[in-house]
Amino acid sequence: MERLERKMVNGNAYYYYSSWAWKNGKCRRVWQKYLGKLEDIAKAVGGSLPKPDFAEIFEWGLSSALWQETVRAEVVATVDHLCPKRNQGLSTGEYLAITAINRASDPKSKRGIWEWFCQTVLLRHLPIASKNFLSSQRFWDHMERISSDTTKKIWESVIRGVIERENIDLSSLSYDGTNFYTFIDTFNANCPIAIRGKNKQGRSNLRQVSYALFCTSDGHIPLYYDVYPGNRNDAKQFPLMLRRFHRFFKQLSGNGVPPKTTIVFDKGNNSAENFALIDLLKLDYVGSVKLGEHKELAEVLNENPSFISHESSGLKGCKAFRVMKKVYEKERTLVVCYNKKLFNTQLLTVKTDIKKAVKRLSAIQKKLQDRADGLIKGGRSPTKASVEKQCKSILNRQYLDGLITVTVTTPKDVIPRLSYSIDVDAMKKLSNTYLGKTILITSRNEWNDEMIIKAYRSQHVIENVFREMKHRRDGTWWPLHHWTNSKILVHGLYCTIAILMRSLILRRVTIAGVKISLSRLLSELRGIREVINIYPQKRGEKQPQQQATISKTNLLQEKLISILQLRQQKDVSTT
Repeated sequence: MERLERKMVNGNAYYYYSSWAWKNGKCRRVWQKYLGKLEDIAKAVGGSLPKPDFAEIFEWGLSSALWQETVRAEVVATVDHLCPKRNQGLSTGEYLAITAINRASDPKSKRGIWEWFCQTVLLRHLPIASKNFLSSQRFWDHMERISSDTTKKIWESVIRGVIERENIDLSSLSYDGTNFYTFIDTFNANCPIAIRGKNKQGRSNLRQVSYALFCTSDGHIPLYYDVYPGNRNDAKQFPLMLRRFHRFFKQLSGNGVPPKTTIVFDKGNNSAENFALIDLLKLDYVGSVKLGEHKELAEVLNENPSFISHESSGLKGCKAFRVMKKVYEKERTLVVCYNKKLFNTQLLTVKTDIKKAVKRLSAIQKKLQDRADGLIKGGRSPTKASVEKQCKSILNRQYLDGLITVTVTTPKDVIPRLSYSIDVDAMKKLSNTYLGKTILITSRNEWNDEMIIKAYRSQHVIENVFREMKHRRDGTWWPLHHWTNSKILVHGLYCTIAILMRSLILRRVTIAGVKISLSRLLSELRGIREVINIYPQKRGEKQPQQQATISKTNLLQEKLISILQLRQQKDVSTT
């Protein structure tokens, strides 16, 4: 039975809507809801609602999607199992999850995480979190609880669960390594992992950290990674990674027999020792070799009838032929490929390099002539050796030393003279042979040429992962504000977890039929906000009334919400 009740308080009439029921032979009130004064009821009936005091806006879409993936992957539970602590504040797993989600959405330094965190719906999932708990010192304290061996155990446990749950295709894996420059002080002796080396972003003057990764072609899922000293050569790191990965891969199957897979890698990892190890481990592979090591194949004319077109297989502008040749002490299959798009790009690069080189050579030629004419008198007089050294530096780009002929002479006035010319015949030969060519090497003799070429092209998957890691806005690795080995290794762990969560989200969306780039996906999810209107607190209420809704969404955002099932999330904490 329900009633409308009128109560007089200090001479004012207030109305309540209540429900009554019989209990123990007596009629008792079960619940009641405050309606307000008569004018409040009239406004409500007339559609006039009280204005909210204010509204709170939280980032909802991306944070919700990333939190959901973290829960599915059991990141918090795994870390807490391996790094237990007493039940006080946030757990070690929750700290790691927060940092990984931050890296996947809006990378901040540890000092800036609270400012980001308090503007996301993660507050609802981890209500215990506070500015004090999320201070930089608390993060560092908990990072120290995770040892180097524990980081590996955490990752292997997490990725094993993901592979089993998501049914990831492991038939094709890409491998590559990269490095990240740092601003660690030269004399910092607490960080031997950060060492100067050949930096792939051109910052060899800075200490760097190297990172190697095995990644699936199916969904760009990071499978196995390692963080190691920045001066270690790719070819020397490759056998270490192969052994560790092979051991881990065998464990995935449970019976000690690794799943059938093909590893794709580039020629920077080639050596006789590495191929001997691959043969010993009985791993299938697709890689490439340097053209200069197989000149008889590189110099096959691009118009040679041996080439067979593969345009009908979706390889536009591509043709190839295969041969058997003894490479690294064993007869192996080589596929010589010509790609028209690659040819155009390389030809344009060579022409640009020639133009720049000619400009610099012309400047040197003019200076030498001006000095000989007496127009330049100061400074050290050039010698033949110094001029030749400058020319060698100018022609250090690939192919230039064979395309531009440089002659340095010393006349009677002792001032060297420079002359140069472009070898048109050499340029023609280069265009008809080396340019546009790639020589692939593989153990997959049973595959046709199209399958081998497509497998090698899947290498772009891991290159895209590294490009995303280094992106200044969405990159997971930046910024690196750690100065000790232990913290850098933990940094590598949560950055890889961040890549994993992003990849899983993108994979779900792709499987659902939505073709979208990772950058666009992050942007669309990031644009979905939750708005909470806070109304004036009424008499008798313990808390003010709230009304939550998400911001207006476009068709793509609605589709993403549906695919990722974001509205079905339960707003509960993991604690």
